[in-house]
Amino acid sequence: MPASKNANSTLKSGKKSAEPNYVLVIHGGAGTMIREGSTPEQRAAYRAALSRALKAGYEVLKSGGEAMDAAVEAVSVMEDCPLFNSGHGAVFNVAGKIELETSLMVSKPPASHPAMPSSRRGSSVTLITHTRNPSHLARALYLAPQLAPHPMLSGAAAEATGASLGVLQVDPSYFWTEARWREHRRGLGLPEDPVEYPRPEISDDTNSETTEVASLSDDKTWEPLDLMPTGTVGAVALDIRGCIAAVTSTGGRTNKLVGRVGDTPVMGCGFWAEEWERDSGFVKRTWDRLRGKSKYEGVGVSGTGDGDYYIRRAAASNIARRMQYLGESLNEATQNVIDDLFKEGGMGGVIALDRDGNVALPLNCSGMYRGVIRPDGVPLTAIFFDEQLSEL
Repeated sequence: MPASKNANSTLKSGKKSAEPNYVLVIHGGAGTMIREGSTPEQRAAYRAALSRALKAGYEVLKSGGEAMDAAVEAVSVMEDCPLFNSGHGAVFNVAGKIELETSLMVSKPPASHPAMPSSRRGSSVTLITHTRNPSHLARALYLAPQLAPHPMLSGAAAEATGASLGVLQVDPSYFWTEARWREHRRGLGLPEDPVEYPRPEISDDTNSETTEVASLSDDKTWEPLDLMPTGTVGAVALDIRGCIAAVTSTGGRTNKLVGRVGDTPVMGCGFWAEEWERDSGFVKRTWDRLRGKSKYEGVGVSGTGDGDYYIRRAAASNIARRMQYLGESLNEATQNVIDDLFKEGGMGGVIALDRDGNVALPLNCSGMYRGVIRPDGVPLTAIFFDEQLSEL
């Protein structure tokens, strides 16, 4: 399914320059979901979960909060929801274990932390096995440059540092869902019964909406829309100060090799956020200034799909470079990168947001759980390739 046929690419901000402009765009994974193999109840459950994530991030942006915090809030909702391949609901590796990874990146240091060096724009972790919300770990490490001076950490040491910063740790059984366990066994050609892995306990602070979705996911008769997923969850937010933040979180590929690292924690591949000064002449700069347009241009990207190809193509940062050096629009740059991935055999999609509030959501596969929310507070979501974003 060529990406050039995508009918749901860029959404203009529609905001006047004098009005506050904040936007949140999310994805819950891209891949093999098909409408014919789904039920109305399944589709409604996914769109309701996307809407909850959008509303959680929106509350942060509406109150003047940081893009980083809004993106983490949105991703946290999806990490807690068993419908998605991240956190509780992540897929298993070939050894029947769950290894999580996540990342955070900002286009410029958040206003809440003015002492943060401008060169320190992101943090990522991989091979995580005990952190309930990996996105919280990425944020905690980013905000602790003395404890975590590196842009990428892994495994037990990263989790121990996070725990010292108050990041909640859980037993690995928390991440288990029956649907993904059976899928793991089926993918290896093993019997699905009996179910031998311990069932997780839902903590007391889990809200009723999450519990309802959890019971749906753990029902033996229920099958997720995205069979044998390779996707992730992600959020990109623009706050009122013009900062863009991208947060991505995943369980990786179903039955991946033990120790495999995907694109989600690799800066420039599965995620990116950056701003730069517009390169234009005096007349253009003057006209932009009269229109209240910033002298800076920026973009945030979160990818989902077959991450191995995103690494090989440096997909996320490639979008920024096409915008900066080729003068491509957000729509052109994201579509060209997704087309290139398709030609190489890489399936998936990206969500991207520029400093003007324009949004792009191109994909080259049958579907991508996705959504957008703007200052009007109305969450718009879609699942399949040929769907337009709409209110639930």
